[in-house]
Amino acid sequence: VQLQASGGGLVQAGGSLRLSCAASGRTFSTYAMAWFRQAPGKEREFVAVASRSGGGTTYADSVKGRFTISRDNAKNTVYLQMNNLKPEDTAVYYCAADGSSYLPTLAAGMDYWGKGTQVTVSS
Repeated sequence: VQLQASGGGLVQAGGSLRLSCAASGRTFSTYAMAWFRQAPGKEREFVAVASRSGGGTTYADSVKGRFTISRDNAKNTVYLQMNNLKPEDTAVYYCAADGSSYLPTLAAGMDYWGKGTQVTVSS
């Protein structure tokens, strides 16, 4: 599975962005899909995950109520809608796929990673 994230950019605090992650192959629906992020000097951290069908989701406490993960299995794409962005959301955002867990949240367990997309939130 090859993953390509897009949609990052520069936005003012309080603004919104929608990230997309397009996957290659015909097995997209067999993977739970997650978003992680990594800020300069910090470890990569979990942001959100959607189950294979998209019916189950989990979020990091820091983004609950502001971010929404969704997926379109017909388009092999997972999205991350980010609202009310804060400067502390500034990071490189990565999408990842896990073929064995329902709602994985650990970076070490992910099977595939896309290249990141930069999100910068100015105050």
